[in-house]
Amino acid sequence: MVTITRLFDLPYYQKEKYNKSDALVTKQNGVWEKTSIDEYIAKANSISRALLRMGVKKDDKIALITSNNRTEWHIMDIGILQIGAQNVPIYPTISAEDYQYVLNHSESVYCFVSDEEVLAKVNEIKANVPTLKEIYSFNDLASCKNWSELLELGADESNQQEVENLKNSIQASDLATLIYTSGTTGRPKGVMLSHENIVSNVLNSACRIPFEEGKSVALSFLPICHIFERMVVYIYQYYGVSIYFGESTDKISENLQEVKPTVMTAVPRLLEKVYDKIYAKGTELTGIKKKLFFWAIDLGLRYEPYGANGFWYEMQLKIARKLIFSKWQEALGNRLELIVSGSAALQNRLTRIFAAANIPVVEGYGLTETSPVIAVNDLRNHGFKIGTVGKLIPNLEVKIAEDGEILCKGPNVMMGYYKEPEKTAEALQDGYFHTGDIGEIDSEGFLKITDRKKEMFKTSGGKYIAPQSIENLMKQSRFIEQIMVIGEGEKMPAAFIQPNFDFVKEWAKIHKISLGKSNEEIIENPEVKKRFKEEIDSLNQKFGHWEQIKRFELTPDVWSIEGGQLTPTLKLKRKVVKEIYKDLYAKIYG
Repeated sequence: MVTITRLFDLPYYQKEKYNKSDALVTKQNGVWEKTSIDEYIAKANSISRALLRMGVKKDDKIALITSNNRTEWHIMDIGILQIGAQNVPIYPTISAEDYQYVLNHSESVYCFVSDEEVLAKVNEIKANVPTLKEIYSFNDLASCKNWSELLELGADESNQQEVENLKNSIQASDLATLIYTSGTTGRPKGVMLSHENIVSNVLNSACRIPFEEGKSVALSFLPICHIFERMVVYIYQYYGVSIYFGESTDKISENLQEVKPTVMTAVPRLLEKVYDKIYAKGTELTGIKKKLFFWAIDLGLRYEPYGANGFWYEMQLKIARKLIFSKWQEALGNRLELIVSGSAALQNRLTRIFAAANIPVVEGYGLTETSPVIAVNDLRNHGFKIGTVGKLIPNLEVKIAEDGEILCKGPNVMMGYYKEPEKTAEALQDGYFHTGDIGEIDSEGFLKITDRKKEMFKTSGGKYIAPQSIENLMKQSRFIEQIMVIGEGEKMPAAFIQPNFDFVKEWAKIHKISLGKSNEEIIENPEVKKRFKEEIDSLNQKFGHWEQIKRFELTPDVWSIEGGQLTPTLKLKRKVVKEIYKDLYAKIYG
């Protein structure tokens, strides 16, 4: 029996236990192409043999940059790891300048890209990366070598024994990957994760996700360069889950209908958009259908797990599921049993409404530095509590510091930051990783996150403001797409708001308000400003007087990764946003 101690043990374990014919599945030219577990392992070994023939040595770094999740990435991952080299995944959406920094800092010797767009960005800075020997692409590109050349180079099995010897020499404590955090401030840091870090997290988190072993089907579309999706995909391999790779976020709806997954991961922003889209369709209904829709919504927003609302509520919920919520399930493929949410805080209303709709979303918590999972909800055995990120996974220790910061210790905690001993020493103290998050553990053992330590600030009156909790509640408004609370050292909190321009246009049409064509004209419209003030005033009632947003400014831009306002994981780049809108800041505070 294969014992899993290193990441490349996972496919061999799957072969022994499940022998899947559809271990990895990617859509090519309109057809879902299946890769069996045998083919997965055979191709990974071909990659290992080719890399050795290309002069790749133990501890060399190889960068992978892909715009979409795909079979080739995972074959490369195993091929790289089992010869003792390290996989350096890079976000495709970061700037060419950041590509240059990561490739130079990691001293990557080869780079594999998915498509023409990524290749163009790498070519732009290639001359400034002296260690980079060659670029290969997964797509067929005339201007670039193709990854299939490695499969051909590795077809000769005469050096397979060298691969086996290297595999046998690799320890669980050896470095497996460098993951550069997207970072809300400054340069990205290279998080060093060992095989043990990630394997321990896979094995300790696996027990929290209910799978039908060897039969479950997953749709994977969150960026594989992020440790959240990558670790979950390793869990899928451990459980013999058939993994289908989504084409893109634009095609999620189409892929859900084709694949009909039983499990998938998501980030809160995606779930917010799904809900808003469903809600918008509900508003278009008429008569009894519309009344039933909003009755079901109201019921869902009051949902409590494990029948806590009593018999009469459960009876109504049963009817709502049959009449209304069943259509939601159909839109998601009709087989979805579980969505695992991570990367940012999930609004309680979404947890309630999706659970009521029999599409349970379990929220977890962790960081790149913790491989990533620290805690996660589990629907079984009363392990699910709305408003929390669940109970701690086994075999790690968490304590809450005096100032409320969450500290974590265990086999999942990183080796350190690559080439940055000072930052490592600051983050790792007495064996505990300082997460930078503020939280509490309740009497039942559930962990609740209240804010980011570095993002909390004081007003000039000495009152603490936790911006994330305010922003999360404000984003429940259909008028607000993005919001950032400001006011450190000022007399009151205020906010920059990016309107949901599509909804504002719908609202204006219903109320026969004439808007200009551009976003600039929309945000200057007196009726729009008045409506936003009403919305903010209403939401403010849920906060203490010192926390209420007294002033705000609307921004014409749609906040994005490309625009610099958001990180690749869709978190706010607070310093950047403040700099972009410094004129608005001056307008608010004078």
